[in-house]
Amino acid sequence: MALLAEARPIDDWLADSKTDPQLKHKLAQARRIRDFAVQVLALPDNASYRRYAALPRRFVVWNVVAAPELSLQPLQWCFPVAGCVSYRGYYSKEAADAYAQELRAEGFDVQVGGVSAYSTLGWFNDPLLSTFIDYPEAELARLVFHELAHQVAYAPGDPQFNEGFATAVEEVGVQRWLDLHGTPELRAAYARHDARRHDWNALLLDSRRALAALYAAPGSDADKRAGKARLFAQLQQNYQALKQRWGGYAGYDRWFAEPLSNAHLAAVATYADLVPALRALLARSPNLAAFYRTAQELATRDKDARHAYLNSLLARAPDAATQHVVSP
Repeated sequence: MALLAEARPIDDWLADSKTDPQLKHKLAQARRIRDFAVQVLALPDNASYRRYAALPRRFVVWNVVAAPELSLQPLQWCFPVAGCVSYRGYYSKEAADAYAQELRAEGFDVQVGGVSAYSTLGWFNDPLLSTFIDYPEAELARLVFHELAHQVAYAPGDPQFNEGFATAVEEVGVQRWLDLHGTPELRAAYARHDARRHDWNALLLDSRRALAALYAAPGSDADKRAGKARLFAQLQQNYQALKQRWGGYAGYDRWFAEPLSNAHLAAVATYADLVPALRALLARSPNLAAFYRTAQELATRDKDARHAYLNSLLARAPDAATQHVVSP
């Protein structure tokens, strides 16, 4: 509630002579992105992301993720509306760190990660925040489209579906934004960013698969601990090699701020597992409105039935998972 109380309409910030000119530029840009989300992507036309709040901190919340010492199965916390999720969020880093220490004392691997934005699923009018307003234009558009998509379709307790759907929406949204508003320089910059993100996700998924195989194989706990240490050391080395390939780009360095543990990789699959299936569903939809209606209907189904249907789409049309374009 304190965060929402800090937010003022974009027009107020633009009319204020004390507002920094660069911030005015970014807010005007964000307003164009927000209008585009309604007019072109048929995303909710409400007061979300039409106000702005300047926060005295780098992140809006800090998420605590935890997993057993020799498992990648994350702990879950269950809440009204949101259902069960594999993290617990705090508005104070001190509070997040304190809870993380409690979990470590119980023997869990734990990660505390800062988050720039989140969605209240339309229950409140989420504001633009200083934690992400300075993102490059296409990245700002991606974030706004992603968070608004959570207001369209959401299945409590099924983060794979929720994130897969929002990712499919953000991808087609950014593609259309760049088609209409992108300069050659902007398109090239976003292509570089997207390639790095693809490389990064592939690195984490490869490491996750190797750890999962290690934990599932026969062997003593001592041997698995030794193997775990080797795999995390290899992850560090592979990341340094990626950075060299990226020309020294260090945007993911903060992920290594804490000692690596299972918690770092426990939730990685949440953002990746169903993305190809949701892309396939989008590719076979005649337009975005139809895609949204199907996703909303799927969100009402039993989780296992929902996943079975989505995965069947890939079996029938595996190439569709790479298609991001549908008609308006």
